[in-house]
Amino acid sequence: MQKFWGIFIIFILVASCKDNNANRLNENKDNELALIEEPTIVKQYGFNFDDFTVQHDTVRNGDSFGELMLSNKVDYPKIAKISEEFKDTFDVRRIRVGKPYVILKSKDTIEQAQVFIYENDPINYTVVDLRDSVVAYKDRKQVTFVEREASGVIDSYLDQAIIDQNIDYSMSFKLSEIYAWTIDFFKLQKGDRFKVIYKEKYINDSIYVGAGPIEAAYFEHNGRPIYAFPYQSDSLKNISDYYDEEANNLRRTFLKAPIKFNYRISSRYNLKRKIRYYGYKVRPHKGTDYAAPIGTPIVATADGTVTESTRRGGNGKYVKIRHNGTYSTQYLHMRNQKVKKGEYVRQGDVIGWVGMTGNTGGPHVCYRFWKNGSQVDPLKEELPLAEPLAEELRSDYFEFIAPLREQLDCIEYIEKPKEEELITLNE
Repeated sequence: MQKFWGIFIIFILVASCKDNNANRLNENKDNELALIEEPTIVKQYGFNFDDFTVQHDTVRNGDSFGELMLSNKVDYPKIAKISEEFKDTFDVRRIRVGKPYVILKSKDTIEQAQVFIYENDPINYTVVDLRDSVVAYKDRKQVTFVEREASGVIDSYLDQAIIDQNIDYSMSFKLSEIYAWTIDFFKLQKGDRFKVIYKEKYINDSIYVGAGPIEAAYFEHNGRPIYAFPYQSDSLKNISDYYDEEANNLRRTFLKAPIKFNYRISSRYNLKRKIRYYGYKVRPHKGTDYAAPIGTPIVATADGTVTESTRRGGNGKYVKIRHNGTYSTQYLHMRNQKVKKGEYVRQGDVIGWVGMTGNTGGPHVCYRFWKNGSQVDPLKEELPLAEPLAEELRSDYFEFIAPLREQLDCIEYIEKPKEEELITLNE
């Protein structure tokens, strides 16, 4: 009897073990099934490239959109539709040599182009979808912004200090624009120093595509510290300016010149000037001529409303801007205008390009300046400062800049190692 009970107990244990093992196998199978997930589909430009035969290339000399499409088996009616109906989205005449593009082709023996993707710049691109009904649209790559703090001490030039600290070179231009009215960047001193906070832009978290605007800056010139913080002073017109720590506007009402770089003054305001074009007769010259290559951007020297954008006589193509009840400016001999009558422009906005229209012996912009209805010499005028921040906005401004100022103050200066220090390190 005891032998029987022993056999029975062993049978129960074996059965139990089998059940447990079966349960474990089932659990493992369930776990394995749980671990099997759908493969992640990585899309580029909004398309799954695995669905297509992909061709990467760049526009070459002699390429045209039509020829590229015909060589990839796209019917002419579709090409014509893109050319005629989507000019505002994708002007097929304006594809530029060197610009990258991608053609997504059907995965078959025909390999007909299904999608054409044209990169306008590293971030923005245009998609021409040739499947079914033809459409074209613009889009942009996802950009990641990473905040960067940087500083430098000037040994010779600002540009060199920027390069030494591996800072985006555009910071040199951005700093010079912000402080254009308070610091002469041609007379920087050894030991002048700066700090900046800005955001770097990346595609796919790894490809650097430039720097955003400066979010806060500090520049110490000849021992004088000047903070700079951007702040929107007019939400209706979307106007932002840089102000110092006391809410004073860092810019002046007018720029010094209607061209930012690469110009020379070829002729000044002169009421007794003899002009070769008119046989060296005395003809008052009530403008200041800024010589520059054809196509150089011309900018508005102050905020205002365009009152004229036309072509007339010896003035050629020109733009006139009314800034307020006292001041107006005019820009003559343009190759083309970029603005129309009635538009509101901001100081520094491009309003046209240097040309040779009208009576002119070379490419330049004749800059004319009106004060109370009379033309005057802007280089001799004591031009007004830009208005400080409105009183009702100041408390919000000071609250806004407090953490940025503290962050700036905590940034340490990184100086370029001296030659003797480099020798020691090399040894």
